[in-house]
Amino acid sequence: MLNEKSAELAPDGQPFTLTTLQNRAGMRVMLMDWGATWLSCQVPLPEGEVREVLLGCTTPADYPRQQAYLGASIGRYANRIDHARLQRNGANYILTPNQGQHQLHGGPDGFHARRWRIVQQDATQITYLLVSPDGDQGYPGQLTAQARYRLTEHNALEIEYSALTEKSCPVCLTNHAYFNLDGHTSDVRHHRLQLFADHYLPVNSEGIPVDGLALVNHTGLDFRQPKTLLQDFLRDDDQKAVSGYDHAYLLHRTCGSSECPAANLWSADEKVMMSVFTSAPALQFYSGNFLAGTPAREGNRYDNYAGVAMESEFLPDSPNHPDWPQPDCWLKPGKPYCSLTSYQFFT
Repeated sequence: MLNEKSAELAPDGQPFTLTTLQNRAGMRVMLMDWGATWLSCQVPLPEGEVREVLLGCTTPADYPRQQAYLGASIGRYANRIDHARLQRNGANYILTPNQGQHQLHGGPDGFHARRWRIVQQDATQITYLLVSPDGDQGYPGQLTAQARYRLTEHNALEIEYSALTEKSCPVCLTNHAYFNLDGHTSDVRHHRLQLFADHYLPVNSEGIPVDGLALVNHTGLDFRQPKTLLQDFLRDDDQKAVSGYDHAYLLHRTCGSSECPAANLWSADEKVMMSVFTSAPALQFYSGNFLAGTPAREGNRYDNYAGVAMESEFLPDSPNHPDWPQPDCWLKPGKPYCSLTSYQFFT
C-alpha cells in the first residue's frame, strides 16, 4: 500500500491522492480519491513483461477534463434515465440532465466528479466514502456511499459498492473501467468475448431503451459462445443505432455466484484473459464507439474502439420500468445497497 499526493490540483483546489496496491504475484493497481477512480492495472506475464491493461490518462489532472468516465465510480444511477425524470408512488422527480434531455451516469456533477474520502485502508485494500445530499442532481434523500477496492492474491480486483439512503431513491453504482488486454491502443475489436446472457436491451440512437428486452438469438449481439467483437460488428440495426456495441445484457441467474462469470474477455494475442464476476443483474457492454479524442496514458489521444467497458449495473432507465425481470432498483431507508464485481486476470 502506497499513498502519495500529486503535484497537480483537483477542481476543488486540493491535491489528488493516489494509492497503489500490489500483491505477491506482482500485479499492481493504482487508484485515486477524485471520483474513486481506477487509474491503472498492471498484470505480470509469465515471460517477465508487465502489461498495462486499463485505459487511462497521462496525469491525474486529465481525468476531470475527459468525457469518457475512464475508471470512475458512477452514481447515483449508472447509465441513462429517459428525459431525466422519475416517477414513484405518484411522486415526480426532475433530475439534472447532461446528455441532451436525458441524464447519463448520475448527472453533470455525479459521483465521478467528486472527491471521495479515504476511510479505511491496509496493504491489500482501500475504502472511499462519499455523502450525497438530499436533492443532489435531482435525487431524493441524503445518500452515503462507499467504494471498496481489494486486490487479491489471485490477480483479481474486487470492487464493492455499498450505500444507505434517508429517502427512497434509485441507486445503481458501478465502475467505468475500459480494458485493452493487448496492453496498447490497438483496436479492441480483435479481442474475443464471451457474455453469459440470453437477452439484451435494444436502444435508440440516444441510448434510451425501446420495446423492452430482446433475445440475442440470431443477432450479432449473441456472445454466448466466444467470438471477436469484429465478427458481427454493425451487423444489426440495434448496433448501427449507436455505432457499435453499447447495450445492456440481462445476465444468466447463475452469474451471481463466484464460480460462474458474467463474461470472459481474451486479448488478441491470447496472452491475457479477464473474467468478470458480479452480483449485479446486468452488464453494459460498450465497445468504445466514441472514445476518439480522449487523453491517453501515452500522452496522445485514444481512437474509437481503443478499449471496452463492461459495467455491472441494473438495466438502464430501470427506475421507470418496474416490470423488468430484475430486483427493484429503488433503495429504501434502512435497507443497505451492495454490489460486488470482480475483474480477474489470467496469463
